[in-house]
Amino acid sequence: MDQNVFDDPRITAVGLLFEAHAGLSARFAAQFEEHGLSTVEFEVLTRLARSPGNQLRMTDLAAQTSLSTSGVTRVVDRMERDGLLTRRACPSDRRSSYAVVTAAGLQRLDETLPGHLRIIEEWFTGQLEPEALDALLDGLRRVRDAVHPGATAGSAANPTADPATTPA
Repeated sequence: MDQNVFDDPRITAVGLLFEAHAGLSARFAAQFEEHGLSTVEFEVLTRLARSPGNQLRMTDLAAQTSLSTSGVTRVVDRMERDGLLTRRACPSDRRSSYAVVTAAGLQRLDETLPGHLRIIEEWFTGQLEPEALDALLDGLRRVRDAVHPGATAGSAANPTADPATTPA
């Protein structure tokens, strides 16, 4: 095998992305654990809190996360038992339901976010000049949209979002 292939900038780019992700993920997981949340639970709470009406259809929540529909069901079941979420039937489609953040879920998120933002600032955004951060965000969105086109399913930014959940 040609040794120069390992010097390919594509391999370097993906390797750096994996290394940065692993380092940030470890720091985030420890901080979430201090607040009684797993990484997935924090992601679910954040995605719901950032969505119109603090809710998403279960299928859209699955599309926005790395979870399968059955995985989302298990996480939502657990979070519902913990009082962080509730389910609401979809009025226009009896087969669908929404996951909705409760007041307790929003409170847990409010308690977790200050430390989370400190970690982001110290270990991620604070490492970059504003122009470099803007360029990185643009590039990450392009890659995300290419590899995970459902990442904004059900959000107001999505032109196919359900009008019932999109603010007027």
